Amino acid sequence: MAETRKLSAFTPREVVSELDRYIVGQNAAKRAVAIALRNRWRRQQVNDDLRDEIHPKNIIMIGPTGVGKTEIARRLAKLAQAPFVKVEASKFTEVGYVGRDVESMIRDLVEAAIVLVREEETEKVSTRAEEQAEDRLMELIQGGGTKSSSATPPFGFAPPPPPPAQRLSDSAREKLRAQLRAGTLDDVEVEVETAESSPTFMRNFSGQGMEEIGVNLQDLFKNMPGMNKTRRRRVRVPEAFQLLRKEEAAKLVDPDRVQREAVVRAETSGIIFIDEIDKIASREGGGKGGGGPDVSREGVQRDILPIVEGSSVNTKYGVVKTDHMLFIAAGAFHVSKPSDLIPELQGRFPIRVELEPLTGEDLVRILREPKNSLLRQYTALLSTEGVRLSFTDDAVTELARIAQQANERTANIGARRLHTILERLLDEVSFSASEMGPRDFQVDAAYVRERLSAIVQDEDLSRYIL
Repeated sequence: MAETRKLSAFTPREVVSELDRYIVGQNAAKRAVAIALRNRWRRQQVNDDLRDEIHPKNIIMIGPTGVGKTEIARRLAKLAQAPFVKVEASKFTEVGYVGRDVESMIRDLVEAAIVLVREEETEKVSTRAEEQAEDRLMELIQGGGTKSSSATPPFGFAPPPPPPAQRLSDSAREKLRAQLRAGTLDDVEVEVETAESSPTFMRNFSGQGMEEIGVNLQDLFKNMPGMNKTRRRRVRVPEAFQLLRKEEAAKLVDPDRVQREAVVRAETSGIIFIDEIDKIASREGGGKGGGGPDVSREGVQRDILPIVEGSSVNTKYGVVKTDHMLFIAAGAFHVSKPSDLIPELQGRFPIRVELEPLTGEDLVRILREPKNSLLRQYTALLSTEGVRLSFTDDAVTELARIAQQANERTANIGARRLHTILERLLDEVSFSASEMGPRDFQVDAAYVRERLSAIVQDEDLSRYIL
């Protein structure tokens, strides 16, 4: 199933099947997000008068770290080609205190939507941008011009075009274009003029305290004299082509259209993943903590509430409504319980899904089955050095057993433990791969036990915890 299919093409069963390619188990969570995704499409099919009344059913995932909560949400957003942002509830502070306010998650989502839509629009004009970049590059090679056409000319007057005598004939132009595409001119250097990035103080200062009122200092100052500086650089043809192609694509893409589409995309299909929601739950129950840090926790919950209920947030791209955004909250809830959240917030997350801790069998499947499994990643990495890495079945089983044992004896970090175990296992071959030359390297159970015996025997495994 191609990941570029439109949202309407995915049924809940197909969404679960697609998630199965990357995530092992957790079928209840997969079903919940698949239904939520399909309901978005269903909402678009109903009459206008009823459509605005249908709100997403937000989801709260309950389960220990490393069992797939974040990955399920991230893969869902990628599958739906929807703007996605992950935030940590514990990083927010109540309004009036120093720290990030909860509305910043909406601004982050809109920024993610801007990037997503801009990439889509850039892809649409890529062929035309490449042709125009080639034309400019040929003029630079010929010596007909060295300046970027996107640079703002002094006093608003553009320099005259090169006289006809300096221009290449059609046949010479096509011959030069063929040489460009064949790479025969890659060693040629040309002089291009590129825009300098914003001053450091502008990047650091812009957005601090200004984003609440939708002001971006870089936008305010970009048209002031002296702020749009450019500099000349001598670069080889391939780098010059990339710079010019980026410039031409930026000129072909309508920024106003990108902003409008991005805001709509964020409002109607945005997904916000709120991690560590348990960290802001009051341990006194129901948000009734009487003092201390619980007051701040409850304050953050009450600030999140209107965002999840549906409100309007000011951003530098305009007012953004949160009524139809999908919120997926997640937490381990080791100390607190979902019922410790304030009742109003509990009511805004009607779908609750419990994710099961990973078993040894799950860890075996995680190593073998996903499309991007760790074993495939390490095999691909070492193949760049000519080392053909392979794992026997008993090696995979032994790896999972050791990872499960480490999780039981120390903090249970789920599948993330496999990263630690594999790094330790392949430390020697990764270090020496460049000196080994092309060869086969098979990892069996005996090699696993030999390399990881210290972890198995050492009761204090804290130094191997991620």
